Amino acid sequence: MTIAEAYLEFGSREARGNSPAYESLCTAIAADDELRGLLATLPPAKQQPNLLFGVVRLLDGPLAFPAFRDFVVERWDTVSSEIVRRVTQTNEVGRCAALMPVLASLPQPLFLIDVGTSAGLSLFSDKYAYRYGDTTIGESTVTLDCEAVGVALPTALPTVAGRAGVDLNPLDITDPSDVAWLEALIWPEQEHRRERLRAAIAIARTDPPHLVRGGLEAVPDLVAQAPAGTTPVVYHTSVLYLVSPAERAAFAETVRALPGHWISVEAPDVLDFGDLPAPPDDSALNVLALDGKPLAWVRGHGQAMFGF
Repeated sequence: MTIAEAYLEFGSREARGNSPAYESLCTAIAADDELRGLLATLPPAKQQPNLLFGVVRLLDGPLAFPAFRDFVVERWDTVSSEIVRRVTQTNEVGRCAALMPVLASLPQPLFLIDVGTSAGLSLFSDKYAYRYGDTTIGESTVTLDCEAVGVALPTALPTVAGRAGVDLNPLDITDPSDVAWLEALIWPEQEHRRERLRAAIAIARTDPPHLVRGGLEAVPDLVAQAPAGTTPVVYHTSVLYLVSPAERAAFAETVRALPGHWISVEAPDVLDFGDLPAPPDDSALNVLALDGKPLAWVRGHGQAMFGF
């Protein structure tokens, strides 16, 4: 896929209906030879729209053409260096709404292990409230809304006895620069997500999570740390696309052999699920699966799920 195609696809499948600013930027960048040329000097994994947009926002750059173009071109050395040293570590707590029905169905209490945890905010699913249409579960300063179609809803929050996360570059919720990066990754029109992020950080700061710097190889050791009598639950959301197909397959084989359970929320081509039911629309959707069994389609930020 060319850079132009990648930006047009992101604009039409992910930004459309969610961020008019990003959709417009994607269209303009796809048609701009100079910007595409600059992006082509970056490693392929660093050419993604979310990363470019997040860095420009972090640097207080404009989000409308042609000012956006001028900013990136004139400050390319700074922009490109930030892009190279960063990864998209969106800590979207809304995704917990997709995890919740599965977490609540497992033998309690749970020992949560979040892979690709970013700042660890998705480890606090038991501290948030959930609103599935007319059904609300829990009370919290953070309420996550999710449309749930064909999904058995939980009746109570799970009991969490421990939580740990692993990331190649874990972010520190007590570090203002790390928090600024998390905020920069939130799409500009979505102020509710920004407010929700700040409220989730406030919750996590009362009991900062145990985060380990490392990759997929760190998971077995974390599972081994689960206290006796707890159910270890390894989960990840939009993470495995960042590693090679061989690494994904090896991880799936490893995690299947571990005690406890494995929850994945990944794009349909990231793990081998075989034939899947038709998705509800042509937007970018993930697949929620438990122990490798697909259960539902999920929107990228957990705002809706559609059971199989």
